[in-house]
Amino acid sequence: MTSSSGASRRQVLAVAAAAATAPLLAGAPAEAKPKQPKTWDLTILGTSDTHGNVYNWDYYKDAEFDDSKHNDVGVAKLATLVNQIRAERRGRATLVLDAGDTIQGTPLATYYAKQEPITSTGETHPMARAMNILKYDAVTLGNHEFNYGLPLLATWIEQLGFPALAANALNAKTGKPAFLPYVIKEIKLGGHGAPKLRVGILGLTNPGVAIWDKGNVEGRLVFADMVATAAKWVPEMRRRGADLVVISAHGGDSGTSSYGPELPNENPTALIAEQVPGIDAILFGHAHNEVPEKFVTNLTTGERVLTSEPSKWGQRLTRMDFTLTREKGRWRVTAKSATTLNTNTVVEDPAVLAAVRGQHTKTVEYVNRVVAQSSVELSAAESRYKDTPILDFINHVQTEVVTEALAGGEYAGLPVLSIAAPFSRTAVFPQGDVRIRDVAGLYVYDNTLEAVVLTGAEVKAYLEYSAKYFVTLPAGAPVNPETISDPAVPDYNYDVFSGVDYDIDIAKPVGQRITRLVLAGTDTPVAADARFVVAVNNYRRSGGGNFPGIVKTQVYNAQQEIRQLLIDWAQAKGVIDPADFFVPNWKLVRDGVPVF
Repeated sequence: MTSSSGASRRQVLAVAAAAATAPLLAGAPAEAKPKQPKTWDLTILGTSDTHGNVYNWDYYKDAEFDDSKHNDVGVAKLATLVNQIRAERRGRATLVLDAGDTIQGTPLATYYAKQEPITSTGETHPMARAMNILKYDAVTLGNHEFNYGLPLLATWIEQLGFPALAANALNAKTGKPAFLPYVIKEIKLGGHGAPKLRVGILGLTNPGVAIWDKGNVEGRLVFADMVATAAKWVPEMRRRGADLVVISAHGGDSGTSSYGPELPNENPTALIAEQVPGIDAILFGHAHNEVPEKFVTNLTTGERVLTSEPSKWGQRLTRMDFTLTREKGRWRVTAKSATTLNTNTVVEDPAVLAAVRGQHTKTVEYVNRVVAQSSVELSAAESRYKDTPILDFINHVQTEVVTEALAGGEYAGLPVLSIAAPFSRTAVFPQGDVRIRDVAGLYVYDNTLEAVVLTGAEVKAYLEYSAKYFVTLPAGAPVNPETISDPAVPDYNYDVFSGVDYDIDIAKPVGQRITRLVLAGTDTPVAADARFVVAVNNYRRSGGGNFPGIVKTQVYNAQQEIRQLLIDWAQAKGVIDPADFFVPNWKLVRDGVPVF
């Protein structure tokens, strides 16, 4: 990484930018009562988890984005809200921050990471183009910023006109910050000779990067605890003159993790507010929730810390408002509040649209390329609770690739199983033309294919863990597919296997649900000491979801993206026919009776 020198340059740039901040007009009217303290105000606007959304566009449907709640998405919508608020405030102090996960999540982002990577072309990334027009003051690195490797991340950071922060991402060799930890923005308040306010902005990224992108960061970066990192830097920022301290954190506020205890907490925002004195507010992300305003009381000082999370994809903008007075040469916050604004209330900003139009158009053309013909319509709508051909398509391709790669080698004699998760409830391969966007809509993550060896006992333990996805429904109780799953377990953390036959009894308690596990097409139980090669994505194999037994040395890892393997298979065959890959091998039961 060249981030140390980049960081120092960025610190200089940030200070220079702060010094150039326009003077702000505010102050008490002349007739104000003498004893009333003069007040000033500051507004901080926050975005998070924009995930490659610039246009209000669904690339998988090739249509304007819409969902059941009529949300809109994209930086172009956010820009309109930001510009409206800046105009409303007439130049008074307004900062704009982002809490991470910006360069992954749409075919637009993938195109400029994979098809025409900015590291090769030198082209400016669409998210850099869009965010530079919006004139952010700082962005925090999210875990998905690391998906495409450190060179692409470094290139994107160099393209930004504002600092990228990640105080707890440390150089593995030196233990020093690999990116800029924080920035202090100096803002003038009031008219000529008015006092200045120094706002410290600390960025914290997610420790889960060490698992989720192990292949990109192992031996290069380590990720320190977010709470401990805040405890280190907040007093340092205060010592360096920060009057107001804001944290931009890529971690939710649940206090829980999707992985085990071997890494620092994934979602510690409330813990940071409780345990670290000296923080005024936290903009946070990662969990994709809408939290308009939540106060957390610091256990040491009793001060209330303002927190807010602006949903995902540009659907919401957080607005934080602060009222300040100056007493004995020091600033004091006398009031603070937050809310979230819905981007479906505004049109897209034309400057942002224009800046990214060429890249958007190229992406739309790419995802609309026809790759195959489907003999029938295949839908993912029921894949969570029924064995469906469209999920078997993923498992078939993964099995085929791994089997061919291991042919003639040490593991060639072992049966190959495959794991896939129902990432989408809306993906469809229409009868007839199947386009790249249809395949991408089925496999929405940039995962790569790996394989490991599991025993029969490990396969059973894995399936038991996966089966916790379902709520317990006694025999005879009504079954509603809409409520059949535990809302605490996301769809992407429910896996189905191919290559063995099994039943999941949802009337039984978690941990005792795999009532039948036999070799494919037989009644022969899977022996505890049997050995299998299991095809799996890199997210799961590196610990994502905390599934048991899967984190082990790979026997296959060619760094091939699963989405592209699916596209390549379809293109090579020309026809997608369930007869070539659909093998019903699992079902939900209650007391041995199929649920569906």
